[in-house]
Amino acid sequence: MKNDKMKDQYRVNEQIHVREVRIAGENGSEVVPTRKALDMAREQGVDLVEISPNAQPPVCRLIDYSKFLYQQKKRQKEMKQKQIKVEVKEIRFGPQTDEHDYQFKLKHAQEFLEEGNKVRAYVFFRGRSILFKEQGEVLLLRFANDLEEYGKVESMPALEGKKMFLYLAPKKTGVIKKSQQKRDREAELAASKEAVKQEKASHAANNGLLANAKGGEALKKLAEDSEE
Repeated sequence: MKNDKMKDQYRVNEQIHVREVRIAGENGSEVVPTRKALDMAREQGVDLVEISPNAQPPVCRLIDYSKFLYQQKKRQKEMKQKQIKVEVKEIRFGPQTDEHDYQFKLKHAQEFLEEGNKVRAYVFFRGRSILFKEQGEVLLLRFANDLEEYGKVESMPALEGKKMFLYLAPKKTGVIKKSQQKRDREAELAASKEAVKQEKASHAANNGLLANAKGGEALKKLAEDSEE
């Protein structure tokens, strides 16, 4: 079905009914009667493909149409793969969220933003807790402030029914950064390597001192022997 849609985007050979066309090639372009362009395509064993139908006259190319469609599909696929899929991650709070829970969710939101995702944080007011909506707004503003380095506010806290929403977008979209856990693991590995390096250096230094001490004793003994 997709292939059929792509085929319908271009007029080919006898489907081109204009009087004349501009043939575009590597060495420039020339305007020729459409009939002559069709003869040129047949002589070269290729197709006359209309590339820019709105130009005056329409621009065509002498190419292998099947190969052209394949290349177009391949290019579209590559462009699609390069596009970054941005997801919206939700962070939920209560109006009286404790500090430990807040820090836990703050860390997750930071990772979401670092990975290029958007964050939708909201405070859910259950029953009479709607009386604490100002407290919920303060919490969301603090949340946005704590994430200032990683995300920018798309919309300020706004109450919608029983929920107050805050939307954050990553500051550097499309750059996939390492997660906090991965950075922690790399930091631990680097510290471990440094500790091993220092231990080896210390061991080598001790061996050197020992060798110098033994050498000194040998020289001392040699001097005593020669005096005798």
